Amino acid sequence: MITILVILFVLLLLYYLSFLLKIRRGLLKIEAQKSSNRIKEFISVVIPFRNESETILDNLKCLENQNIPKDKYEVIYVDDNSDDDSKQKLENSISEFNILVYSVEESDLSRAHKKRAIELGIGKANGEIILLTDADCTNEPTWINTMLSEFSENTGLVSGAVKFNSDKTLFGKLQQLEFAGLILSGAGLIGNGTPIICSSANLAFRKSVFNEVGGYKDLMGLSSGDDELLMQKIANDTDYEVKFCFNRKALVSTNPNESLEAFAQQRKRWASKGLFYKNKRIVAQLFLIFFFYIGLIAQLFMGLFVDKIFLYTFILSLLAKMLVEYSIIKKGIGILIKKISLGLFLLAELLHIPYIIYSAVSGAFGNFTWKERELKR
Repeated sequence: MITILVILFVLLLLYYLSFLLKIRRGLLKIEAQKSSNRIKEFISVVIPFRNESETILDNLKCLENQNIPKDKYEVIYVDDNSDDDSKQKLENSISEFNILVYSVEESDLSRAHKKRAIELGIGKANGEIILLTDADCTNEPTWINTMLSEFSENTGLVSGAVKFNSDKTLFGKLQQLEFAGLILSGAGLIGNGTPIICSSANLAFRKSVFNEVGGYKDLMGLSSGDDELLMQKIANDTDYEVKFCFNRKALVSTNPNESLEAFAQQRKRWASKGLFYKNKRIVAQLFLIFFFYIGLIAQLFMGLFVDKIFLYTFILSLLAKMLVEYSIIKKGIGILIKKISLGLFLLAELLHIPYIIYSAVSGAFGNFTWKERELKR
């Protein structure tokens, strides 16, 4: 029995390493790709928001200061029933003709609020290229132009880089490093032709392609998934390509969570859509990765209480995981992170194990709180 378990743990390790190496190869492909810069379309930036009083004016300033003529793009804010002064602040501060504000009608729905807001914005949009971002984000002045430069005639969707702003707290630094790993994973998977992860904080797609795949019509039963599930539909159901823009000029920044509870709720929300990926091969991959992490905990306890050989497999698995993940995180230096502190990286790696297990389980079975709303998965 011990031999069988050792073989099982080694196989899980080999699978996880192959998954990480796929990400790394994808990142190398992205580094080698060149922008096409052949599309000159009118652009519509759609920004759903709810209760963003503290951040929305910084976001507005960034969108007003894009290095593109005002008559070449529009910004559409969609208020998702804010109960603070976000909308009033925004409307009182707008000074440009190309910035508009709409509101979603109130409803008693328990899911898909953000999707409804985005759909309203897209319905009002005049642009063929839709850019999504969030109201708690700031954008580089070159954001629109740089994201647009990734589009060719055959491009359906472009995902962009998002980073957490660094702060002086250990919690903030850990979040920035972890989030960089998540963005790099999404980028590598897109670069390798297997798009799974992306963020609606920095996402661009053709309005015609959005309509071609039915928009969010079949996704309204989920609170999350306005980014990843849409990307996967475009990748699987159309002949258009999905790309990643890994360019500092297209970077979007946001702040880390202020509390552990807010962090847990955010990750629970993000994880809640995994079981609903239509491509069941992806779901199977996620299960294998989950079992790898469960296996790490099992090996540690079995090594302490059953047989020391499991301590050796645990150490081997942990070291191999760390080495390959470090080689991936290094790709984010200069864009997503300034540098990598070895001590911080080692601490993040250890915390990563229970965090992944918690997120997967809570996301699969629990509801969550988002923007002062109690939401069902």
